[in-house]
Amino acid sequence: MTDAVRLSPEADALPPVAGKVEPQGSLADFIWFRTGGPAEWLVRPDSVEALAGLLGALDPATPVLPVGVGSNLIVRDGGVPGVVVRLPKAMARVSVEPGNRVRAGAGAMGITVASAARDAGIAGLEFLRGIPGTVGGAVRMNAGAYGRDTSDILVEATLVTRAGAIETWPAERLGYTYRHSELPAGAVVVEALFEGTPGDPATIGAEMDRIAAEREASQPLRSRTGGSTFKNPDGHKAWALIDAAGCRGLRRGDAQVSEKHCNFLLNLGQASSAEIEALGEDVRARVKAHSGVELEWEIQRVGRAKQ
Repeated sequence: MTDAVRLSPEADALPPVAGKVEPQGSLADFIWFRTGGPAEWLVRPDSVEALAGLLGALDPATPVLPVGVGSNLIVRDGGVPGVVVRLPKAMARVSVEPGNRVRAGAGAMGITVASAARDAGIAGLEFLRGIPGTVGGAVRMNAGAYGRDTSDILVEATLVTRAGAIETWPAERLGYTYRHSELPAGAVVVEALFEGTPGDPATIGAEMDRIAAEREASQPLRSRTGGSTFKNPDGHKAWALIDAAGCRGLRRGDAQVSEKHCNFLLNLGQASSAEIEALGEDVRARVKAHSGVELEWEIQRVGRAKQ
């Protein structure tokens, strides 16, 4: 049984919000690692306006964390204080616009956006086929794969600020660097506008198929994992550093460094989030000792340890 998380004795109710509100909402039910404690409040607002109203009415001290499908997330075993926001299917719509542009709700998956672009003959978005998360997560962390990043194709993003304002930011305002943006804490991306170039649907589709086949061959896609664990340091590949340090297959309880791709951590069945995170720290220490390179986490780690 997971521990209840409580922000404060006064935090017994949320402001009214249209949508689904779940106290002590399970995150392990959908986080890819399938482990970790609950959200104090798991909220699925039914519209952008409902989300804005909620964030505007919340006590400013209450933390807010948007979560997509949890494909790049370790939720610690003590759970997540405050409000975790999941966007509904209504915020996952994708449409094609003039000028080789694709508009996507932040709840849409990368493969859905890439497929819409392919069908419309828009090239340059194929790499989204290789990102197993949502548009919102991709915008926040500048997700990338196969030589391209979200910042290469983003025109603008619409977000709800922690104060409850609905704002549209040009890509330049997000201050993108490698796997990082300057999106404010607690802000929730709700929509993104991407731009590609004219292309042939068959050629685009072939590239998407190549990406899918390469991922299937090289990554443990059918396991409980969290995607790429560490950022690639300048001039290095994280997986190669991990392999050279002798970490392939390394275990801590039911947490294991994947033997197929050693920049992936696995939950073999009953691993706790603490074991997965500790295994990651073991890897970081061994790589530092072997090569002198300090790996940085790419996976987001949220919440607090179980007491």
